Amino acid sequence: MKNLRGTTQFLTQNHLMGELLEMASKIAPTEVSALIQGESGTGKELVARFIHEQSKRSRSKMVSLNCGAIQDTLLLSELFGHERGAFTGATAQKQGLVELANGGTLFLDEIGEMGLDAQSKLLRFLQEGEFRRVGGQEPIHVDVRVISATNKDLEAQVKAGKFREDLYYRINTVTLRMLPLRKRKDDVPLLVQHFLREGDFAKTVSEEAMAKLCAYPWPGNVRELQNLVERFKVLVDGPQIEVSDLPPPLNRELNEVVNDEPLTVFSLDEIEKKHILRVLGHFKGNKTKAANAMGITVKTLYNKLAVYQKEREDIRPSSESAVLH
Repeated sequence: MKNLRGTTQFLTQNHLMGELLEMASKIAPTEVSALIQGESGTGKELVARFIHEQSKRSRSKMVSLNCGAIQDTLLLSELFGHERGAFTGATAQKQGLVELANGGTLFLDEIGEMGLDAQSKLLRFLQEGEFRRVGGQEPIHVDVRVISATNKDLEAQVKAGKFREDLYYRINTVTLRMLPLRKRKDDVPLLVQHFLREGDFAKTVSEEAMAKLCAYPWPGNVRELQNLVERFKVLVDGPQIEVSDLPPPLNRELNEVVNDEPLTVFSLDEIEKKHILRVLGHFKGNKTKAANAMGITVKTLYNKLAVYQKEREDIRPSSESAVLH
């Protein structure tokens, strides 16, 4: 079994992933640029953090930016900072992530989502080692190692004119290709047991349930598996996870009616509400942890709770109030 050294954990017993980790170990002490390719949820940032922790820059920060989570108009400000008055709303000078990462590592996740204008300015920075804040005139010199990641085929992006060829070769001295979980199913039992142990949960998984977990294609990769295990911790009352505890995508035959017992019908909204409130109670009202466990955004969770609160305006307060606020 392979495991990244240091504080970062990447558990695998797959030989191809083991080879990838060995490559990461070799390039970590160097200054070469690395491009980590793979589907969302495969652990690209974990590998980037390992490279940083095993590098000469480990005593400085690793700063991360998801290029797909921010509009192009704001991306340059996030990267390089801005001067006061550079644009509407710029009421004070702001340091960018490049400056904050000085002496350390800048991790650019989903770099394939970066627009061409931002690509041009990033390339200039990589070539010259200096940049200007948005609205600024003075060049600022920093010493930063850049590690990039993407879930896109950048070669195809280059051919389509959506990604600069010169930038592609600049960030791509070494490519590390992450396997999706469906191609490393030997890791599923290892990861399930690891996630179950987090938080001192003592649940086990039956052989039948584990077989179904291993057979599932995991389109969301390790992130989807981790979220499912968090749901098991909340919703499974017994000491062992059985086939009957698996959600429909993993156990479709359970959708069929197996007996003639009277059926109590609940609306989907009612079922969703009960589930959300139970998860919130499990995490003692921590909305960020609850949202992550359910695979939704914190904003979506707040919107749901606002609806529930409105429904309760004419109803006497109940035990739900502790998690609605």
